[in-house]
Amino acid sequence: MPGGYEGSSTFAIQHLEIVDIPEPAPGPGEVLVHVAACGICGSDVHGYDGSSGRRIPPIVMGHEGCRKNCCRGRWSKGFTAGDRVTFDSTIYCGGCAPCRRGEINLCDSRQVLGVSCSDYRRAGAFAEYVVVPSRIVYRLPDSLPFAEAALLEAVAVALHAVRLAQVSPDSTALVLGAGMIGLLALQALRVAGCSRVLVADIDRSRLKLAQEIGATATLPAGAGLNLQILQLTDGAGVDLAVEAVGRNETVGAAIESVRKGGTVVLVGNISPAVTLSLQKVVTRQIRLQGSCASAGEYPRAIELLASGAIQVKPLITAVAPLDDGPQWFERLHAGEPNLMKVVLTPGEFS
Repeated sequence: MPGGYEGSSTFAIQHLEIVDIPEPAPGPGEVLVHVAACGICGSDVHGYDGSSGRRIPPIVMGHEGCRKNCCRGRWSKGFTAGDRVTFDSTIYCGGCAPCRRGEINLCDSRQVLGVSCSDYRRAGAFAEYVVVPSRIVYRLPDSLPFAEAALLEAVAVALHAVRLAQVSPDSTALVLGAGMIGLLALQALRVAGCSRVLVADIDRSRLKLAQEIGATATLPAGAGLNLQILQLTDGAGVDLAVEAVGRNETVGAAIESVRKGGTVVLVGNISPAVTLSLQKVVTRQIRLQGSCASAGEYPRAIELLASGAIQVKPLITAVAPLDDGPQWFERLHAGEPNLMKVVLTPGEFS
């Protein structure tokens, strides 16, 4: 339509359409940005099939993105048209008690781009244009390709989880789940100085990838996992486990794997509820630490990607035009083997 733009919007559960919708208008403190690339997150796939309840249609999804800045809007913090930028997916108020403590991911008025739920609806970045608050926008170095920069949100999530884990140089860690966040947590643990990082998953191809990007050892997840962990740690267990799946079995395996006084960081949240072995947690004084999104890790994430300290290129399965988005969602939802991260590119950036 005249004055409109192309976006990938879900109009029903498991139904996506490419449509023309009005160009968004930035308000005070917001900027209009021209989307260059946006990754399909696992949470988008769970929104696509309706299982999360966090992508109630119709909604333009997408929160893992980077752009060229159109910089239309007031209070744009010195950004100019043509700047290469990215933005946090979390929109925070800056004034509530959590925000004042620096816990912007826990903002009392928190919204996430590309999410629609019972509380709010916020159009995301599977589109040519998106409006975001200027306070969450960051410049990108020229050396960082847009497709790789689209993974910055996931890198920031992994960095946040590892920061909460309080890693020491002689730590041995276990990452449960070799999906996107798990493989980035592996690299974040290495950057934090963790001496040994073990990775467990049921998918052999993902374990192979984990080995290639720095895992000390890879382990098949299942009934024998705890025995393997004990054998590799002289019977003690790992110092910390990063649970990046969010299922009953993997949360239980994380608790089983850590030593007395160890830490389990819970990042995955596919299941709304899990059953805990309370006595094991209490009598072995295990620390359970939830980790939600990120809280100020974007500048560090940009630095680590630009320097090559964290590698995301091996994790990108495909870079595809936005028009191909519906087919890629179908393939990801079907669990097609060897798919990791798909990045969609709109318009002139395709």
